[in-house]
Amino acid sequence: MPVFGLSPHHPRRNVRLDTLVRLRWLAIIGQTTAVLVVYYGLDFELPIYACLAAIALAAWLNVALRLRFHMTQRLEPDRAAWLLAFDIAELAVLLFLTGGLQNPFAFMFLGPVLLSATALPPRFTLLLGGFAVACATILVFVHYPLPWDSDDPLQLPPIYMMGVWLCILLAIGFIGVYAWQITEESRQLSDALAATELVLAREQHLSQLDGLAAAAAHELGTPLSTISVIAKELERAIAPNAPHGDDVRLLREQATRCRDILAKLTELSAGGEPFDRMPLTALIEEVVAPHRNFGVTIDVTAPSDRSTEPVGARNPAILYGLGNLLENAVDFAGDRVSVEAQWNEDSVGVTIGDDGPGFAPEILARIGEPYVTSRRHHQNDTGEESAGLGLGFFIAKTLLERSGATLLFENKPLPERGAVIKLSWSRSDFEQSLTFAAT
Repeated sequence: MPVFGLSPHHPRRNVRLDTLVRLRWLAIIGQTTAVLVVYYGLDFELPIYACLAAIALAAWLNVALRLRFHMTQRLEPDRAAWLLAFDIAELAVLLFLTGGLQNPFAFMFLGPVLLSATALPPRFTLLLGGFAVACATILVFVHYPLPWDSDDPLQLPPIYMMGVWLCILLAIGFIGVYAWQITEESRQLSDALAATELVLAREQHLSQLDGLAAAAAHELGTPLSTISVIAKELERAIAPNAPHGDDVRLLREQATRCRDILAKLTELSAGGEPFDRMPLTALIEEVVAPHRNFGVTIDVTAPSDRSTEPVGARNPAILYGLGNLLENAVDFAGDRVSVEAQWNEDSVGVTIGDDGPGFAPEILARIGEPYVTSRRHHQNDTGEESAGLGLGFFIAKTLLERSGATLLFENKPLPERGAVIKLSWSRSDFEQSLTFAAT
């Protein structure tokens, strides 16, 4: 389900103008160096002035962009694609003047396409890749001679040139898709981690409210006691039919009411435990309570001997993570969800099971990765309902692993039906104080 307003559609990608300008300056320096070295250093013949004119056009565009726009501006994808298309066209002109695909620098066609794959939406990468392939195809048949020693001219066979063309084509396709896939996974992970940090910050804020409530109850208790005592003294001193008698009685009653409210605040912790620590069974009950009375029976079991029960921090990461996993189990359960707590001297464990359809085989190995969801397979889903982002398990898994937990997702063995989630902590990790924060 969406988390903190995130939508299942990723935002449009943008690239900074300064990035494109700097990369083009780097290309201009390299192209100029190559042309001058070939012409003056190796003494090969080539249309030097035409080559320098093409390079100068790219330099002029860079200067114009720097004068016209702020370098920190992020370009819309279509505008960035036009600039990258210019780079492909400028490179094609240089290659046309210096031997076409016989020139070993023909593989530089990969540069703009690779940048597009990492920074622009896929459709623009496809267009730029197609444009680069079209330019490479033309250069197979139409180009100036390759700058070479006139006494020993280089003659490359046509089949070799077709191999070079095919290599460029495959490189553009394979490396472009590979770069896009890696960048997309990184982007998804970054978005999911940002959502996780927001969830953790919110849970910590809610957790801190309990402490603030206890502190407020403690601090306000003394002045309210003083107000109550003074109100009683005034009530005794003033005659019942005095003009302000009713006001004094109302003041005493409201002060008593405030003390009752503060007394309730001080009783919020389960079993009289301090606000910042609670036993495992109390923590599980706090997680389970909001999910009762929704048509699904939730059975909670724990060892009968509570003398060695672990007591840990009221950790927002554990509360939210367990709550998310339990909510998913309730959503998919047929009639019953089980929550079992176990502990010994070294470890603490919680097992959540349901009698639903279980995890789909195709996603079982990938559960916990961002944007992996099986919610569309739920029996109560309709075609109009959102399939969800798949961030729930990722956030829960990330937060619980931060608390030191290890998670195992599996299905019940046949003929039983349902999913099982096993969590385990070392006892020392579970019982330690809350030491991490959302950063």
